Amino acid sequence: MLPERDPKALREFLSGCRETARKKGHFQIASITLDVKHIAPLAVLQSIYEPEELHFYVERASEDEALAGAEAVVSASFSGADRFAQAKAFAREILENTIAVGDLEVPLAGPHFFTAFTFDDAVPEGSIFPPATIFLPRWQVSKAKGHYGAVANLRIDPDSDLDQLVARVWGAYQKFTAFDYPDHAPVRATSPGTCTRRELNAGHYPQAVAQALEAIGRGEYEKIVLARGIELEREEDWQPLDALNRLRERFSGCYAFSFGAGGGRSFIGATPERLLRIENGKLMTVALAGSAPRGTEAAEDARYARDLLTSEKDLHEHACVRDSILRRLEKVGIHARADQFPRLLSLANVQHLRTRIEAEVGEGVHLLDVAAELHPTPAVGGSPREQAVPQIKELEAMDRGLYAGVVGWFNHLNDGEMIVGIRSALIEGRIARLMAGAGIVEGSEPDKEMRETEIKLKALLDVLTGG
Repeated sequence: MLPERDPKALREFLSGCRETARKKGHFQIASITLDVKHIAPLAVLQSIYEPEELHFYVERASEDEALAGAEAVVSASFSGADRFAQAKAFAREILENTIAVGDLEVPLAGPHFFTAFTFDDAVPEGSIFPPATIFLPRWQVSKAKGHYGAVANLRIDPDSDLDQLVARVWGAYQKFTAFDYPDHAPVRATSPGTCTRRELNAGHYPQAVAQALEAIGRGEYEKIVLARGIELEREEDWQPLDALNRLRERFSGCYAFSFGAGGGRSFIGATPERLLRIENGKLMTVALAGSAPRGTEAAEDARYARDLLTSEKDLHEHACVRDSILRRLEKVGIHARADQFPRLLSLANVQHLRTRIEAEVGEGVHLLDVAAELHPTPAVGGSPREQAVPQIKELEAMDRGLYAGVVGWFNHLNDGEMIVGIRSALIEGRIARLMAGAGIVEGSEPDKEMRETEIKLKALLDVLTGG
């Protein structure tokens, strides 16, 4: 009898895990996967959401794939230039003490680690997110390739109460195999009511762009990405998962995501940019740079698209990103292939130049090794990286936090996906902090870059303010 299907067999399995914990002198993780008929990850996350707990969510509706996890059974935070390596070492130690059972043939089965890496490898004291956060959730739910799964991860210590653990898992099994969605969800106002907007460093952005152009003219770097930020404040607390639901509905071609820091603080967004994905040894990433607005009618939209595809400034900016990604992959021994020409990625409010990049990945290369080398790409940092990125904080005069950082997941098979935290908002109580950036290269104009950031901000503004 499978342990996840029978309480008695489950208790025997957990008893074996506890005995292993006693022998090894190290807690064990029991990871139990269930193949379920149907489950909606965001609805489940909303039902079990606790503001004080860590959580993670990502979905790309156009690919019918979603993954959510909540409540950390183990977690850690790191800082410094080796933060990706520290997170990898933490996960390796946990996996060496993990026993996975159940329906492991289901897509996204088994233990998954959820991560968040800020843009910089060091952050000011008192920042909401440390430079690196990694956690293994107690509960995980997913949908992918027409399959639905639920995972329970349990920490088994030498003195764990088995009866309590059995009751917890059996209760979860009963819940997730026939999840009860309420007939009538609580009615919440979609409008924030009174909402005030404040520009961070008002009037500073055009000046920063001008200073960057002077540095580019002196040959200090080729490209730099500069962001500006705004804060929205309302009379009542924001509801981050409600806003996330509206984002996923409006921007189905993007990755809707949320990373919860506890304390009611969440980093949410709908990003078009994947840093990388590894699946069955195949790496997929994209170069995404060069932007134009969407038109209000077909002819105007086509004109914007044509101009973007022929713009020397945007094509140059895009080539910087593509070539940098290819060079960085070579540094970790990955020989990648890129599409010959960029294509259009058309989103609801903006269109970009996009080039697909693919490669085969050997067993000796971990997903976090690649992420450490790629982050930050010139699409959110600059080129050359070593010269441009250190100047960003001084020019922007603000801490980016998770904006333009990396959030994502990986599992015991070295499959995983990391996305870039742009088109995003940091939600904390009544405050929502939004940022948007633009790539500055030779030929950029401060007023045009200001307008580009406003277009990018508008996507989140409309969702948050009911526009």
